[in-house]
Amino acid sequence: MKKTWKIKEPPDKQLSKNLQKEIKVPKVISDLLVLRGIKSFPEAKEFFRPQLNQLFDPFLMKDMEKAVNIIFEALENNMKIMIYGDYDVDGITSVAIIYLFFKKFDLEPLRYIPDRYKEGYGLSIDAIKKAKQESVKVLIVADCGIKAIEQIELANSFGIRVIICDHHKPSTELPKADAILNPKQIDCEYPYKELCGCGIVFKLIQAVNHKKGKTIDELQEFIDLVAIAIAADIVPIDGENRILAYFGLEQINKAPRKSLKPFLKNINRNINISDLAFRIGPRINAAGRIKHAKHALELLICNNDIDIKAKVRSIELLNSERKLIDEKTTKEAIDQIDTLSKPDEKTTVVFRPDWNKGIIGIVASRLMEYYYRPTIVLTKSENIYSGSARSVKGFDIYESISNCSSHLIQFGGHKYAAGLTLLPEKYNDFKKEFNRVVSDNILPNQLVPSFEYDLEVSLNELTLSVYRIINQMRPFGLANKQPLFFIKNCVDNGGSKLVGTENNHLKIQFKDKSGKIMDGIGFKMGKHISKIKMKNEFSIIGHLQLNNFNGNSSLQIQIKAIVF
Repeated sequence: MKKTWKIKEPPDKQLSKNLQKEIKVPKVISDLLVLRGIKSFPEAKEFFRPQLNQLFDPFLMKDMEKAVNIIFEALENNMKIMIYGDYDVDGITSVAIIYLFFKKFDLEPLRYIPDRYKEGYGLSIDAIKKAKQESVKVLIVADCGIKAIEQIELANSFGIRVIICDHHKPSTELPKADAILNPKQIDCEYPYKELCGCGIVFKLIQAVNHKKGKTIDELQEFIDLVAIAIAADIVPIDGENRILAYFGLEQINKAPRKSLKPFLKNINRNINISDLAFRIGPRINAAGRIKHAKHALELLICNNDIDIKAKVRSIELLNSERKLIDEKTTKEAIDQIDTLSKPDEKTTVVFRPDWNKGIIGIVASRLMEYYYRPTIVLTKSENIYSGSARSVKGFDIYESISNCSSHLIQFGGHKYAAGLTLLPEKYNDFKKEFNRVVSDNILPNQLVPSFEYDLEVSLNELTLSVYRIINQMRPFGLANKQPLFFIKNCVDNGGSKLVGTENNHLKIQFKDKSGKIMDGIGFKMGKHISKIKMKNEFSIIGHLQLNNFNGNSSLQIQIKAIVF
């Protein structure tokens, strides 16, 4: 598939020059900082040295005062509390945090995570009925609820007070909850809008903690779970998310939670966001995809070594099963697309009744990456079709689905990911309408994968000092990606070869016009070896990294693309 590379908007030269002089760093670093919106010494200091006291006052969030008052009333009067969370990583970690926080006050709130297959997404009617049976007086809903109009009405009729902690895009009509914590509400003046559901839950316990006269340092033990949610939910790692991710990773590296340690063994370096996103996240999600998300929750809140061992083993088995189903479903979906898809279609919409409902979101992501077009994967659940949607860079799939809502029972989500349900007889009409809406609105360049690099540099600008400062820009992720450099006029300097058990990786030694020589490693890029050996000039796009081998350390480029 064709890919395009382009430079990000070049940094303002004067701002970079001023910042370079003010904080005394190489030009490469000042350029990178300006690209991340950092323009002064105080901003740079906050960026490189995050502090928990940089977090915003939680009471700036709309309804926070109401939510805290409800919780204090419940604590003082020993009222029953139920915590409800979605069945993904964000929801599970949210329930875990609130539960563990309340345990500090000798309170044992009920925990409820819905069954993906029996109850579906969002706040379920079954949960409201369960709350009534258990004489629950306060229901805290995490990572969903912003569209639960009927469910909240039922809770209200039972005399249950409801606090919603959600980060999904609100509709015009809001549920009549006692407190809604969601910075995306039009009239919410909270300064940072990109918190995940677990992040909003953290703001709630931060507010309760503050009202109890305690310092934010006492919440450090919960931030690891927020970092996991940030990584898994792929929210921007800037602003408050960056502070929370930074201290969450610090907690995991210094004193990892017993229940997480088995998933991070054999990593001989500091744990990073990618480890949380690709090691821990899928395992937590696997429970809800294959069996029930409560198994992941019970592991996260467990502190008994023997119980943890058994629960970890169970999660690993579920994750292995998830991988097998994922691979099989993806292959079946690709076969269906190659057989039925029309060449001019700008969308992928596939359906098969026996696909596992818990896997279709992963499959939608894989198909989107493979064909690079807005994608919806549906399966049959009870008597309706249930689907997951994923989108390409820059295209709002939520809005497109919204424009087809007359064919749907319900839908919800984000710009790049959404869920939907519809009646079987509406499938063909929806598919046609969705393809038409997308075709009318998507731009041709949005159907070609495009990647941005930060700066064009020469090798002599990439020094050990620059590497060390870049390393302090972690954690990397959305909105603060690991810097990518474009190095042109490169030629082989000898020693380039194929490596790996299948000789499909590229290990090169090259130099550019500055005359500096550096090594590079390109995974699965062995096809380029002949052109490089023939002394053809090429350009490299890649990350600067430190290669440690046989006790020796040297800079190298981790190659993301080679352009001849």
